[in-house]
Amino acid sequence: MHALATILVALLGVWALRKLAAFLRRRSSAPYPPGPIPKPLIGNVLDFPLVNAPEKYLEWGQKYNSDLLHAEVFGKHIIVINSLKIADELLERRAKIYSDRPKIPLFELFGWQGNVASMQYKEEWKYCRRICQQNFRPDAATKYWPLQVQKVRAMLGGLLNSPEDFDAHNKKLNISIPMASMYGYEVDSLEDPCVLAADESLLLGGSLLLPGGNFLDIIPALKYVPPWVPGAKSVQIAAKVRELTEAVQTIPLEFAKNSVLNGTASPSLVSDMFEEKFRTGISKEKEKAVENIAYTVYGAAADTTISLTTSFFYYMVKFPEVQKKAQAEIDRLLGMKRLPEPEDRPHLPYLEALYRELMRVAAPLPFVLPRATTEDDYYDGYYIPKGSTVLPNVWAMLHDEERYPDAFALKPERFLDESGQLNDDDRILAYGFGRRICVGRHIGSSTIWLMMASVLSCFDIGYAKDENGNDIEIKDDYEEFGVFRHKAKFQCSFTIRSEDARRLVMNPN
Repeated sequence: MHALATILVALLGVWALRKLAAFLRRRSSAPYPPGPIPKPLIGNVLDFPLVNAPEKYLEWGQKYNSDLLHAEVFGKHIIVINSLKIADELLERRAKIYSDRPKIPLFELFGWQGNVASMQYKEEWKYCRRICQQNFRPDAATKYWPLQVQKVRAMLGGLLNSPEDFDAHNKKLNISIPMASMYGYEVDSLEDPCVLAADESLLLGGSLLLPGGNFLDIIPALKYVPPWVPGAKSVQIAAKVRELTEAVQTIPLEFAKNSVLNGTASPSLVSDMFEEKFRTGISKEKEKAVENIAYTVYGAAADTTISLTTSFFYYMVKFPEVQKKAQAEIDRLLGMKRLPEPEDRPHLPYLEALYRELMRVAAPLPFVLPRATTEDDYYDGYYIPKGSTVLPNVWAMLHDEERYPDAFALKPERFLDESGQLNDDDRILAYGFGRRICVGRHIGSSTIWLMMASVLSCFDIGYAKDENGNDIEIKDDYEEFGVFRHKAKFQCSFTIRSEDARRLVMNPN
């Protein structure tokens, strides 16, 4: 009881100090954006949705008649953006104020502070960003095409030999590309210790990252509580995540280093860095930056592309007419004489429209990643305090019925003009906004597109059958893993389209 009382007093003190600081800092009587009325001390901690959050925030917008919303948790301000118009104004045009990330005490406990996507808007992030631009910009990203082709074609062989294991083949594809491109590390099995550690760390860590998911964001000093203290659940989970994270970072890094020393290294971001280090020397700053970038790319690329490609299979089953149109376009270009190549992309407008529509309807991060304001700001008469956490509700923007009628249906035609060519709606909001837009988007885009083109060229995707030959229905539900959203597990079938397709899969080169 004494410990509980101490915690409550500390919470009250933090809340009072933050309220006082906010009062002293405000320069006008402008109100906060609309939102649920905060309760004394705890604010809106009980109002925050822990499941189906993007849908709930859209309901808030309808209830309070505003696309800009405000709530608070123990004095910390949360701003939710439900509309593209407001997101463009704040995150793009006012990027100087809205390009920071919230400081998340859990990341230090997790060992995730080196994740480039979550770094503060400071020199370390800017330095990492420059290296990313050098290696991942559109013309540089083409160097990854041969690796992507190799891995996608290996996946086709897996689908031919054991189509019922499509989930495993899909996961292996989307893990093997970042591991090979960043470290030269080949993932032969999903039982690889690095893969297992990454899966568990994301699952455990993600559960604590939603608003109100832990007290460490409110009282950072709680991170000093030893994991063995009864009731310190968040600290205990964080300690386990840190242990797993160290394995994810160390295993491929040591592999790349030893491969260079042994003369067996494959070209990759990290092995190239070690080659330079051993040959001429590099700064500690560059070495650390490359290590952080490689770790970030693996974590970000694997989970988001797995989510998107799984959704692709689901939508192909649910919308067979879309599948047939895409296959017909591919057939007209390739004629079953060869498999798709990245260079074919400009010549397949319907497939490109399908890619855009998939990225719209199945964005894996409904909020992308949160921002933090670096100074006080005002929008439409509302006050947005310095240090606010800003959540861009991309899901709401991509399901806006005014912009995308029948928004939950898969309709690639939204992105085509009357002549069947691509229209100018080429912005992929799932990659984020402004200065914090995903730097690996060109590699991720080409991976997803090539997988779609290759699978559709060779296989018909349909319902799995039960023992009586009846279709096994697929539920439409999605599951949430922290900040990520994945299609719930389902069954489907992959049937080779022809003997020519079988030949191409078995002899892809």
